[in-house]
Amino acid sequence: MKVAFATLGCRVNQYESEAMIEKFLKEGYSLVDFAVFADVYVINTCTVTNMGDKKSRQMISRGRRLNPLAVIAVVGCYSQIAPEEVSKLEGVDVVLGTRNKGDIVYWVNRFKEERIKVVKVEEVLKNTTFEDLNIDEYQDKTRAFLKIQDGCNRFCSYCMIPFARGAVCSKDPLKIIEEVKELASNGFKEIILSGIHTASYGVDLKESITLVDIIEAVDKISGIERIRIGSIDPTFFTPDVVDRIISLKNLCPHFHLSLQSGCEETLKRMNRRYTPTEYSGIVNILRKNIRNVSITTDIIVGFPGETEDEFESTYKFLSDIKLSKIHVFKYSPREGTKAAQMKGQLDGTIKDNRSTRLIQLNNNLEKEFMGKFIGTNVKVLFEEKINEFENIFSGYTENYIKVFAMSKNDISGKLIEVSLDRIENNYILGIINNE
Repeated sequence: MKVAFATLGCRVNQYESEAMIEKFLKEGYSLVDFAVFADVYVINTCTVTNMGDKKSRQMISRGRRLNPLAVIAVVGCYSQIAPEEVSKLEGVDVVLGTRNKGDIVYWVNRFKEERIKVVKVEEVLKNTTFEDLNIDEYQDKTRAFLKIQDGCNRFCSYCMIPFARGAVCSKDPLKIIEEVKELASNGFKEIILSGIHTASYGVDLKESITLVDIIEAVDKISGIERIRIGSIDPTFFTPDVVDRIISLKNLCPHFHLSLQSGCEETLKRMNRRYTPTEYSGIVNILRKNIRNVSITTDIIVGFPGETEDEFESTYKFLSDIKLSKIHVFKYSPREGTKAAQMKGQLDGTIKDNRSTRLIQLNNNLEKEFMGKFIGTNVKVLFEEKINEFENIFSGYTENYIKVFAMSKNDISGKLIEVSLDRIENNYILGIINNE
């Protein structure tokens, strides 16, 4: 039996898909690409935007076309928010929300036996328990995502995630350490600590433990040479936290600090809990204390009521603060959120123009940041061979610059010193030293 996965959205979804894949493999399934014939197609959905829902529906249709007799299982945030809508989509056989993913093989097999549609979507807003989805064998043997937290209590005005994922739930700290040790023993060198709102780790636990405690504990585990944190709320980096992390030997100097807007008025409408001034202060503290730190972010353009002056404030803020990478998103109204009901919904052309300007700014800032490292020697963790180019491998520096380099050996999964030679598009061409 063959199973194929389509994973949309965040790193937490990637982690959960990896865990579900493992459960299918243990039941004797083989994993195939979603573009080919399979007996089971699993779509792990995202519902951050209406476009996410649309992509999920497209993947459902694709699976049904590839094999009209296949079992189509739809799981995740879209299913959680709109279970009835998803269950009525043509060809859908199994519907699971953001919980019960660990039982996916059971429900798929049950449908195959009974041919009765399965819809298992639990209420999550009052959920207080973390659902463990441990992974023993990763498909990628270089770095591992580790989901340590689920849920969000913030309720930003544009976001459905608290309704899809529920309240903050944290993974047992002892289980985190056990899992990291297991990953290290299996040869993984890099761990990415991920969650829906990772900075909230520990707020639901009886014992007093925080994200920085977890980072410090993981830093002590033998075999782990790199630790990264998934997208993080900027307010996590208090002076005390910065004092504690600067002494860690394995924490990578790369932080994705979600910004969304560089205008204080826009941030208030978004219900974000910081100002541009506070954000820039945090960035400056990190730059002052952490050598070669890379700070990346997300920006939403065209938020309801965003005037030309407000957008220009964001543009100037980003021009001045010079982050190393900006991910630009055009605001998309999401039914069920406060922002979708706000006055001042903007025309698509305005969003397109503003997005184009910020993407151009990002391209310049990205090259400016990479340019600082041309001619230096750095360690790169190589992840994979680039199929279309013989003997060329891609990997990342500790501050998350993408590097391509040629090697006559298989260097996948290895940390190797590289001389950074020149910039090409959004990556650097490197030369492996001593080869």
